[in-house]
Amino acid sequence: MAGALIGEAALGAVLGEVFSLLFETVKDVTKKARLFEPTLKCLQSTLLSLTPIFEDIKRLNRDLEHREEETKKLIDQMKKGEKLVSKCLKIQWWNYCMKPHYAGKLMELDEEISRFFRFDLQALNARNVLETLVGVNDIRKHMNLSVKNSRLSCAVPVPPDYIVGLDVSIKELKMQLLKKEVPVLVLTAAGGCGKTTLVKMLCQDEEIKGTYKDNIFFVPVSKTPNLKVITQRLFSHRGEQKLEFQSDEDAINQLEQLLKQIEDPKLLILDDVWSGSHLEKFEFRMPNYKILVTSRTAFPGFSFTYNMKPLNDKDARTLFHHSANLQDRNSSIPDKDINKILKFCGGLPLAIKVIGRSLCGQSAEVWRSKAMKWSTGHSILGSNSDLLNCLEKSLDFLDDELIIKECFMDLGSFPEGQRIHVATLIDMWTELYELDEDGIHAIANLYEISARNLASLFVTRKDASDFANYYSEDYVTQHDLLRELAIHQSSQGSIEQRKRLIINIGENNLPKWWTDQKQQSLAANLLSISTDAMFSSSWCNIQPPEVEVLVLNFQTKNYPLPKFVEKMDKLKVLVVTNYGFLPAEVSNFQLLGSLPYLKRIRLERLSIPFLCKTPMQMTSLKKISLFMCSIGQAFRNFTVQVSNALPNLTDINIDYCKDLVELPDGLCDIAHLKKLSITNCHKLSALPEAIGMLANLEMLRLRSCTDLSELPESIRSLQNLRILDISDCLSISKLTKHIGELCNLEELHMKGCLRLRGQLPESIMDLKQLKLVICDEERARLWEPIKDFLTNLKVVVAAKEISLNWLPSR
Repeated sequence: MAGALIGEAALGAVLGEVFSLLFETVKDVTKKARLFEPTLKCLQSTLLSLTPIFEDIKRLNRDLEHREEETKKLIDQMKKGEKLVSKCLKIQWWNYCMKPHYAGKLMELDEEISRFFRFDLQALNARNVLETLVGVNDIRKHMNLSVKNSRLSCAVPVPPDYIVGLDVSIKELKMQLLKKEVPVLVLTAAGGCGKTTLVKMLCQDEEIKGTYKDNIFFVPVSKTPNLKVITQRLFSHRGEQKLEFQSDEDAINQLEQLLKQIEDPKLLILDDVWSGSHLEKFEFRMPNYKILVTSRTAFPGFSFTYNMKPLNDKDARTLFHHSANLQDRNSSIPDKDINKILKFCGGLPLAIKVIGRSLCGQSAEVWRSKAMKWSTGHSILGSNSDLLNCLEKSLDFLDDELIIKECFMDLGSFPEGQRIHVATLIDMWTELYELDEDGIHAIANLYEISARNLASLFVTRKDASDFANYYSEDYVTQHDLLRELAIHQSSQGSIEQRKRLIINIGENNLPKWWTDQKQQSLAANLLSISTDAMFSSSWCNIQPPEVEVLVLNFQTKNYPLPKFVEKMDKLKVLVVTNYGFLPAEVSNFQLLGSLPYLKRIRLERLSIPFLCKTPMQMTSLKKISLFMCSIGQAFRNFTVQVSNALPNLTDINIDYCKDLVELPDGLCDIAHLKKLSITNCHKLSALPEAIGMLANLEMLRLRSCTDLSELPESIRSLQNLRILDISDCLSISKLTKHIGELCNLEELHMKGCLRLRGQLPESIMDLKQLKLVICDEERARLWEPIKDFLTNLKVVVAAKEISLNWLPSR
C-alpha cells in the first residue's frame, strides 16, 4: 500500500501527509493518555521542532529522491507509530505492567524520526536543513548557546529584560531605516548610551520583522575588525561551507555573491564600529540591501546619521530607581541626593545602572556620603574619560571586598566582545588569590561582579542540583566600556610596578616601552598579550620574573610561544586562546618544560600535535584543559609516557574536541588522576578498557558524548569514584553489569540517556554510598524500587531544557 502510494506522489508530499497525521494524533492523545504523558510530550516536542521542514516540501522532496528506501521505511514507521499512539488511549492504569512495552516503542519511534533528520542529512550536505529542523534560528533568540555556536551565529541578540526611554528612539530610527533613499544608516552616541540595546529592540519591532523576516544579520565589529572573520561568520550563519579566503578583497567579493543569493530585502547590522573602519567595503550595489551601523563616532562619508540622545530626567530616574531597587513612596533616600547622582550620570543608561546597583541596599547615610563625594556640578557627556571617571565610583569596595575589584580588573585580560569562560577564570583566580579549587569562591566573586552590573554572568544549567561545581558551559560577557574601565584601572602607575599588565598589539606595533632596551624587570603577576591577524610573531624580549598567570590571545594560523616564557620562573597558569576561525598551530611548547611551578594549562581552538612531537616533563602540572582543539591526530600517534612526563597531573578536561574518537591507553597510566571530564565530544565511541587502572579517580564526566555506546566493564575497579556523569549520552542503552562495585559512588547523573531503559543492573543495590541520582522522568521510574533498599538515596528529575549540544559542529 505504501509503495503504491509513493509511486503516485512525490516522496516529500507523502512524508508530509503522514507526519501531519502522526503529529495531530500525538497532540490529541497526549491530553488524554495520562499514563504515557511524559513520553508522548517528548515525542510531541520532537515533532514540533521538525514542523518547519514540512513547510518546504518541494526542497525536501529533491533531497529525499536520493534516499528513497530510507524515506519509505520512515513513512512506514510513522504510520505504525500513529496506530501505536492511538492504542495508548486503551491502556488503563490497572494495566500498568503494559506501560514499559508501549513507552519503549514510543521512544524508539522518537529516536528513529530524530536520527533520520539528525544524522542522515549530513551526507546530503544539508546542514542548513538540519538547523531549520531543530528550530535553531528561533531558539537562538531565547537562549544562550554554547561558545561553539555563538561564534557562528549572526542572529540578533535578545534585548535586556528591563528597558526604559527607547520608544521614541525606536520610532525615529525605524522611520529613517525604512526610507528608500537610505542605504547606510549610522547610529551614533557616546559609549554606554544603549546603542546596541536600541538596535536589539528595533529588530523586535513587528514592522521590521515583517519587512526583513529572517534576513537580518547582526555582526559585532569591535576596535580591530577582521574582514575575513566577519565574512566567515556570515557564511557560517547561512550554512555555507566557506572556511578560508585568500585576502580581505576575496572575502568581500565572496560576501557580495552570498548576499546576492539571499532574497530581498536584507539588513546587515554592524555593531560597535570604530573610527578608521572601512565601512564602504560592505556597500554593494544591489536593491533592497541596507546597512545599519552602531558607533561612538559619526562617519562624515555617510549622509544619514541618527544621533541617539541620553535619557531624559524622568526615564533616567525610573531606570535608577529600578537599578537601586528603590520604592518611590517608601524610600528613605532624599531626592536631593538622588538628583546629585543623576546629574553626575548625565542620562547615560550604563552609568545609571552600574552606580544604582552599587548603592542598592545601602543606608541613607551612605547615599548622602556618596552624593557629596561624587557631586562635581557638571554633566559627564563631554568625553569617554568623564564616563570612566563616573564608572570608577562604582568600584568603591569595602576593604574586605577588594578581591572583587581585583577580579573585575582581571576581566580586561580578554579581547573585546568575546565570551570569557568561567572555567578559565577559576583557573586564574585559584592560583592568583589562593581560592578553593572547586571554584566556589570564584563563582561567588562573579555573582557579586554581575550583581553590580560590572559584567554579565550566564549560567547555562537550569537545574540548581545539577553539578554545583560544573562550570564548563558557563561564561561572562562585559560591555566594552566596562572593559575599558578594567584596563584603565589596571594601567595606573609605571609599567614596571603594575600588578597587572594588559598589552594589545595591532599588526607588529609593540609598545614603545617594550622596545626600549633600558627597560627594567616587570613586577606584574598577571600578563595578558593580545595580537591581531596581522601579527608576524616577532617578539622582543622582556623580563617578567613575577608573572604567575600568562594569558595569550591571538588570531594567526601559526603562533610561537614567546621565548621569554622560559624566564617566568613563577608561572602557575597558562591560557592560550585562538580567536581566529580555524584551529591554529602553536609551537615552542618545549619552553614550558623549564617552568618549575606551572600547575594549569588551558588551550582553546588549537591543533596540538605537540603531545606526541614534543615530549617534555612538567612535574608540577596538575590540570590541563582542551577546548575546541584538534587532538585526534595527536592521540592517535600518542607515545609519550604520561605518567613520567606529568607525574602530578590530577585533572583533565576535554570539551568540544570534535575529532576525538578514542582515548589513548597511555592516559590510563596517570596514577594521581582524580578528575577526568570529556564533554560534547560527539565522535568518542568508546573508553579504553584500561580506564580501570585509574585507581585514584574521583570524578568521571562524559556529558553529551553522543556516540558513546557503553562503559567498559573495567570501570568496576574505580573504587574511589564519587561522581559519575553520563548525561545526554544518547547511545548508552544500559549501565555496566558490575556498577555496584563502585563502593564510594555518591552521585550519578544520567539525564537525557534516552536509550537507557528496562531494569537497572541488580548490583545497583550495592551502591550503599549513593546519595543523589539526577535523571529525566522516565529514568526516575526505574529508580522507584531501588529507593526501598537505598534509604539515603534522593532521585531528582532534572528540569527540561533545550540543548543543541548534540548538533555536529561545522
